[in-house]
Amino acid sequence: MKRPFVIGNWKMNLTLVRGIEFAKLLKDSLHGKDGIMCGVCPPFIFLKEICKILEDSNVCVAAQNIHSEKYGAYTGEVSALMIKEVGCTHVLIGHSERRHIFHEDDSFINAKIKTALSVNLKPIFCVGEMLDEREAGRTKDVIRNQLVRGLRDVRADQLKEIVIAYEPVWAIGTGKTALPEQADEVHSFIRNTITNEYDKNLAKSIYILYGGSVKPENAKELTDQSEIDGLLVGGASILFESFLKIIEVVSKG
Repeated sequence: MKRPFVIGNWKMNLTLVRGIEFAKLLKDSLHGKDGIMCGVCPPFIFLKEICKILEDSNVCVAAQNIHSEKYGAYTGEVSALMIKEVGCTHVLIGHSERRHIFHEDDSFINAKIKTALSVNLKPIFCVGEMLDEREAGRTKDVIRNQLVRGLRDVRADQLKEIVIAYEPVWAIGTGKTALPEQADEVHSFIRNTITNEYDKNLAKSIYILYGGSVKPENAKELTDQSEIDGLLVGGASILFESFLKIIEVVSKG
């Protein structure tokens, strides 16, 4: 049976002082607790310090983004090699805010996934539909396209290293959450799509997380669903107490 995986995306929040304090508290709180996997996604400028604190702990560190090229004349960008060097093990790729605010398309996301894999970074590959797409009954078409295009030329042995996160765009930062049954249905669809593109055993083993206005109050109900393997937490992950509460609720099963 899989251990649940809960990862907090700090986005463009906190200060270095608060981030360090958060990381130390989290490390101490989870010491010796092996029933859950946990991680944080700090801003780039905090990564080196946070990785140092969480080294040899059971909390992983993910970057919030990378460029598709390993090096070059890309002012303001950060490469997978840099992220790896400071101690990150994971990286968010294709987050809805990167897709819809920064207009990243599926081919760019696919290139990032392959670059991350090439330097042994584990991608947390985000997919999700907009509100108008859900209302038009296009959720499955949108998710299928994002999956197939984002994973183009990714081999089965590489897919084992990828975590998928379903984050309905209409539920991110809005206070709206997909009903647990709605989320579970999409997670099941994602797993079936992986089965069709790869195989059933691989689809079964891959982690699929839910993200979208996750709070301590709804965390257990979401992770009680059969297809939801964990949570990608946004706003509730920048307050230590609420993030720890989510972890505790989920780890109790």
